[in-house]
Amino acid sequence: MPVLLVRYGELALKSPPVRREFESSLRRNILDQFVREGITGRLRSDRGHLYVEVDAVGPALRVLRRVFGITSVSEVFEVASDRTAIRDRLLELADPRLPAGARFAVRARRTGQHAFTSQELARDLGGDVLERFADRRLSVDLDRPEVELFVEVRGPRTYLSFDRAAGPGGLPLGVAGRLVALVDGPRGALGAFLMMKRGCRVALVALPSGEAYARETLARFDPAARIASAPPDPAGWSTALAALAESWRAEGVVVPIAVEEFSDGRDRWGDRVLFSPTVGLTDSEVDDRWKRVAALAA
Repeated sequence: MPVLLVRYGELALKSPPVRREFESSLRRNILDQFVREGITGRLRSDRGHLYVEVDAVGPALRVLRRVFGITSVSEVFEVASDRTAIRDRLLELADPRLPAGARFAVRARRTGQHAFTSQELARDLGGDVLERFADRRLSVDLDRPEVELFVEVRGPRTYLSFDRAAGPGGLPLGVAGRLVALVDGPRGALGAFLMMKRGCRVALVALPSGEAYARETLARFDPAARIASAPPDPAGWSTALAALAESWRAEGVVVPIAVEEFSDGRDRWGDRVLFSPTVGLTDSEVDDRWKRVAALAA
């Protein structure tokens, strides 16, 4: 059964009790997404990584790329942490991936006690590749390689991979508070996404201009998200936002407003915290960031 290695960054820096809680939320979010997509999988973990065994790599990879907390995902090939076993399997797997004249790099990392360091392993494996495929005129390029060979030695098992698919990063959905967000287009949608990335559950109020952003993209990151439609006039969407905030028991409101509008916003929303995470971004910067979000959801 294929194995996907799931890496996470920020939550691994938390204290042990908090990290365990966040890891539990991450596992639960992955399984929830798998159930909704009809994907069968099994999870296991060690410190800093999750391993997901699945029947089909493609569908599982697409789902994992939109789970908050995950920084990257790779299909991996598992071998014993024996120097000869690592070399033989790496050369076997690298053979069809190294065209003539390719520039390559070996990226090795190691956790645990072994008879070699990460640097020594990377150096030796690079030499093995050059020797085995000498007729292909390969070259080592650590700065701009065309092919990267990843070797992660973790105790008695080693994981070999060749690609890394980026995830959204951040914190697992649900570890922070509840918010409601106005989605009027890319700026409002990006604001909601950025708060979801901080672990908040975000209910969405979508204007006609924001319906597609909410239902076709943001809902992929949280299929259970509440989404309400609202008319474009300020009185209409303000009423819808207030109603959803009340029923959702939201602790804050996310709106795409400028700095000078915060005073009026505080008067309107009272004790609820007011967020506008895109306030410092130009329209061009918003569009660029939203394109990356949409690519993760594809």
